[in-house]
Amino acid sequence: MSEKLAILGSTGSIGTSTLEVVRGQREEFEVISLSAGSSVELMIRQIREFHPKVVSMSSREAAERVQAEVGSDVQVLWGEEGLLEVATHPEATYLVSALVGSQGLRPTLAAIQAGKKIGLANKETLVTAGHIVTTEARKANVPLLPIDSEHSAIFQCLNGENMSEVERLIITASGGSFRDRSRLELENVTVEDALKHPNWAMGAKITIDSATMMNKGLEVIEAHWLFGFDYDKIDVLLHPQSIIHSLVEFRDGAVMAQLGTPDMKVPIQYALTFPKRLPVQTTKLDLAKIATLDFREMGFDRYMALRLAFEAGRAGGTMPTVLNAANEVAVARFLRNEIPFLAIDRVVELALESHQSSVDPTLEEIEEADSWARKFAAGQIIPVLG
Repeated sequence: MSEKLAILGSTGSIGTSTLEVVRGQREEFEVISLSAGSSVELMIRQIREFHPKVVSMSSREAAERVQAEVGSDVQVLWGEEGLLEVATHPEATYLVSALVGSQGLRPTLAAIQAGKKIGLANKETLVTAGHIVTTEARKANVPLLPIDSEHSAIFQCLNGENMSEVERLIITASGGSFRDRSRLELENVTVEDALKHPNWAMGAKITIDSATMMNKGLEVIEAHWLFGFDYDKIDVLLHPQSIIHSLVEFRDGAVMAQLGTPDMKVPIQYALTFPKRLPVQTTKLDLAKIATLDFREMGFDRYMALRLAFEAGRAGGTMPTVLNAANEVAVARFLRNEIPFLAIDRVVELALESHQSSVDPTLEEIEEADSWARKFAAGQIIPVLG
C-alpha cells in the first residue's frame, strides 16, 4: 500500500525535496494535502502535478488566488485552521512537518493525536514543546521519524543498538557562511554575505541560523528529545565538508558514522520508507575524490548561539521556547536590515536573561512564553558587540 502524504511547507526547500522523492517513487506515495505560505504560483504547479484533495495557504488573499486558478477540484483553505485540516486529513497516513518556526507545533500535535506517522523536519516543534510532543507520540503509539540529515544519521547509527551502551551523540556542523571568520570579523557582514551557505541550499531563516550556529543549537535540543540523551552526552563538531552527517560513540570506544553527499532527498526518503531503503536519484559519495575530511572543535566564545542553546536546553521549562522565539524575531529583523548580524545572539541572550521560566509548562504556557519572547525581541535596540 502507498503512503498517503500530508506535507506542511510544500513550497519550501524540504517540501520541494519531498515532492522530488515522490516523483521518483510514484508507486510508493500519494499526495493527499499540502500547505504553503505565499508561494501561489509554485502551489498551483504542485496542485496540477500531484492532485491533492486539500491545500492551505497562509493568507486569505493567497488562498483566493490559488482557488481561482485551480477551480473546484481542490479545496483551498488558509491560516491556522487550514494547517490543521492539512495535517489531520482523514485519508493521510503520514505527515511531513516541514514548516519553518513554531507555527508547526499545533498541526504536528494534532496529526500525532490523529494517529499519523510523523516525518519531522520542523525542529522547533520539539525545541518549544518536546516534553508534550514526545508524550503525545508515546500515547498514540506514533513514530517520530527524523528528516534533518543530522538526526537521520544518528537514527541510522542507533538502529538496532542498545541505548545503554551509547557514550555520546556527535552532531556535525558545516560552520555556515562565516566558518572561517573570527567573531570580530563579523561586525559589518551583510545579509547577502550571510545567505551564501557553502554546502546546502536552504531557506533564508535556516541559512542565517547556520551562520550563527543557532540551527545546530536547536538540533542539539531536538536530539535530546528524539533520542532521550542528556545534554552532557551530546557534542557538536565542526566538519566543513558536510559528508559525515553525525556520529555515535559507544562505551567500548567504537564510533559509528553515517556519510553521504549533501542531498536532503536521502534522509527524506529514508524517513518516508523506513525500514526500507529504495533507490534515489542523487550524487553518489566518492571518498577518493573528496580525499580529505576536516574536523574542528566548536568554540562557545566564537559561536555564542550554540552556548545559549545548550544553556536553555539544560534549564528546560519555557527557556527553549524563548530561545527559539527570540531567535526567529532577531533573524527576521536582521534579514530586514534592522539590526546587525552579531545583535542576533545578543537579542536572544537578553530574552533568556529576562524570562521567568515555567518548570513544566502546558501548551498554553508555552504559547504565552513564545508571545512574550517575540514582543521582547522586537523591541530591543542592540549595538554591535565583538
